[in-house]
Amino acid sequence: MLGWAVTFLVVALVAALLGFGGIAGTAMEAAKLVFFVAIVLFAISAVMGLLRGRSSSL
Repeated sequence: MLGWAVTFLVVALVAALLGFGGIAGTAMEAAKLVFFVAIVLFAISAVMGLLRGRSSSL
């Protein structure tokens, strides 16, 4: 997911350099949204991993 965020960021930067302000703004918003969704999913995954703990394999 972070790869998608970086991709949208690069698209936004290229669009801004070429003068396409609307596209750059939209791509930047998409990059921020995907980044924060990835962070939230990572946090949920980390908490669930800590709550589950280690399973003993006897």
